[in-house]
Amino acid sequence: MKEKFEGLKEFSALQRNVVVISLAIFFLGLGENLWAKFIPKYLEALGAGVLAIGLFGTMESFLDAIYQYPGGVITDKIGRKYAPILFNVLGLIGFLIYFFSMGWQHVFIGLFFVMGWTSFSGPAIFAIIGDSLPKTKRAMGFTVQSILKRLPIVIAPPIGGFLIARYGVYTGVRVGLFVTIFLAFLTIFLQNRYYVKTETELHKEQNETENSILALFRAINPNLKRLLLSDIFVRTAEGLSETFIILYATNIIGVTAFQFGTLIAVQMATSIMVYTPVARLSDRIGRKPFVILTFIFFSLFPLSIALSKNFPLLIIAFIIGGLRETGEPPRKAMIVDLSPKEARGRAAGLYYLIRGLAVTPAALIGGFLYEEIAPQTPFTASFTIGMIGVLIFSLTVKEKYSE
Repeated sequence: MKEKFEGLKEFSALQRNVVVISLAIFFLGLGENLWAKFIPKYLEALGAGVLAIGLFGTMESFLDAIYQYPGGVITDKIGRKYAPILFNVLGLIGFLIYFFSMGWQHVFIGLFFVMGWTSFSGPAIFAIIGDSLPKTKRAMGFTVQSILKRLPIVIAPPIGGFLIARYGVYTGVRVGLFVTIFLAFLTIFLQNRYYVKTETELHKEQNETENSILALFRAINPNLKRLLLSDIFVRTAEGLSETFIILYATNIIGVTAFQFGTLIAVQMATSIMVYTPVARLSDRIGRKPFVILTFIFFSLFPLSIALSKNFPLLIIAFIIGGLRETGEPPRKAMIVDLSPKEARGRAAGLYYLIRGLAVTPAALIGGFLYEEIAPQTPFTASFTIGMIGVLIFSLTVKEKYSE
């Protein structure tokens, strides 16, 4: 009886921790998405040119890459309670730098800290969900996390767009940053007060083995390596055009900041609508069909933007953009399924490290294509490269999971 009680207590603590980290993602996401999609316009307002904005996107991808694996290592070293708090503090410093920026160069400095929360915390989230849930529930677990991450993107961008329309880009973004700073302090309090370190987590940390990156990569399931290769193509395609979507929509097509915020909300609402039914099917029939779908929509989204001539057509394009998330929880669940059981956090970190480094030059190349050839060029190039990723995944990846 005592053992059953202890098991129930342990399970409740694990679920509580998933809720705490999910709420942290929600609150910080609510603040960040007031201004995150408008950062290229913020840089433009501070005097940055198109190539500098492309460089910012490249730096963002590079930091996202190199922070992932250290995030997994730090989480293993100092524990899953204190690592996310540390990452949140780093993000808070970055938000403060953004807030007080007087030139676009300062935003580049702040990016080093902002990405501390965005990227360091990723492997910890993968490990918490992977350890807390069985294989048949992981896609749904990632779905809940994804909904809480993206629900703020439905709410916040239209508000951010309204603030920019009302007060201008510089002041509007700074108002959003002020809200984010407040929410960062609130999140640090919640993480420190309510996260519970469980006996399972303590035992796991004490018995964590040290492996080199090379040894860990060799131990990874070959199907995970093939998923990684196809993902690199798809995310390179995304990187070529993603940074320039707001510039294309506002400067070329002529939509307002508020309309662009509305487009982001439409995109995220579409994602949230498909998450739950797809996750249930994925846990029953497998991940692969839905990952193929998500990769196809990743390829179609930039092409649909390039073909748009007005706001109504952009709405259709952003619905397609929302459908990109169709297979994201199944893809994340597949990463956990295919990762070594004893090293899920580090394996997820290594996956995103390699993917991020490979994708890093994409935004800078996209900026060159946008400025030197034509604004539509990075979007059409994205479609071609993305479809190569679809073919690689479809033809090579098989669903044979680790336990």
